[in-house]
Amino acid sequence: MVTSKKVVAFIPARGGSKSILHKNIKLFCGKPLVCWVIEALEKCGKIDVIVVATDSVEVEQTVVCRNYKKTIIYHRSAENSNDTASSDSVILEYLNYAHLSSDTILMLVQATSPLTETIHFKEALDIYEGKKYDSILTCVRNKRFFWNEDGTSMNYDYKNRPRRQDFHGILMENGAFYINSVGNILLSGNRLSGKIGIYEMPSYTATEIDEPDDWIILEGLMKKYVLSKKSKVRRDIKLFLCDIDGTLTDGGMYYSENGDELKKFNTRDGMGFQLLRNAGIKTGLITSEDRVLNLRRALKLHIDFLRQGEKDTRKLTVANEICNEMGISLEEVAYIGDDENCFDLLMNVGLAACPYDACEKVKSIPNIHIMKKKGGDSCVREFIDYIINCQLVENTTIIHG
Repeated sequence: MVTSKKVVAFIPARGGSKSILHKNIKLFCGKPLVCWVIEALEKCGKIDVIVVATDSVEVEQTVVCRNYKKTIIYHRSAENSNDTASSDSVILEYLNYAHLSSDTILMLVQATSPLTETIHFKEALDIYEGKKYDSILTCVRNKRFFWNEDGTSMNYDYKNRPRRQDFHGILMENGAFYINSVGNILLSGNRLSGKIGIYEMPSYTATEIDEPDDWIILEGLMKKYVLSKKSKVRRDIKLFLCDIDGTLTDGGMYYSENGDELKKFNTRDGMGFQLLRNAGIKTGLITSEDRVLNLRRALKLHIDFLRQGEKDTRKLTVANEICNEMGISLEEVAYIGDDENCFDLLMNVGLAACPYDACEKVKSIPNIHIMKKKGGDSCVREFIDYIINCQLVENTTIIHG
């Protein structure tokens, strides 16, 4: 159920960072750091608007090129973009600019907590909507034993040392996000005020990215606790996109004595596209090469969308344009590609795959499905069979006698 009050998520993302250069747009598990929380918020039905407050052209371009539906850019002042500026000061600057109603719910979200998922935002907003608290912060439960400098134990009796499973621990602020009303923030000048509630998050979300070592630790935790959930095939794939050279073909360029350019396609891949049509899944080809023979192959396969001459991050933009036309999200897209110009799109779709002989950068994408077959050797058909067979299994109702 969507709250009746407007909910604005606010993400401070300045360009400067001394400990980690260009931190907010540095690739974290293959995706710009700031994009992880943006995309988790985009999927939350309770969020109306996502505001990225930045002073950086690079951050702005990174966000804008992804065509997010709810996300807008706010150009924060230079005064509130230096090393000493607090997140609270940036929030107050934005609220004085935006003139939001006092009952608008504002959620401060930190890009440095990329393991925060959509379910966390939803559950915390559910608690806030219960009206027991004026504001909410996120914490994790810490079961470490702490001591004071004078040699006295802080949170346990060392003479009766508890077992870890029996120890309640203490709550530690993890800085992932905070919830309050605009009226309360303007009145108190702080992200927290009044009766404060706590939303407890999983222990693996305890660390914020501040130092290089944090980056290494959190990438490992991201792969274990978040990305591993995406390895399961989605039942709601509505669009299948495919690269051509090196994927539908072996990547070779053949020329006749007359100088005609030739490519070799696999008929088994062609049958795969027919199977997708039979399953009601739309199909598309996105390629950096603009060739008449690509058009002929697309017509032969009855492809729904052909986009040629698309290079680098433009492939992601084109995929977003197709999704907007269909009224779907990238989470409902499957894509198979083999080289660096496929990387951004592979990182953002719901289901990604590559041929066995794809470049190493593509093969290193977390949870990508690496086919047993090479490009041009029916690897596309292998991926299609995988999608269709898994969907059939997931959609089968088992009746026990």
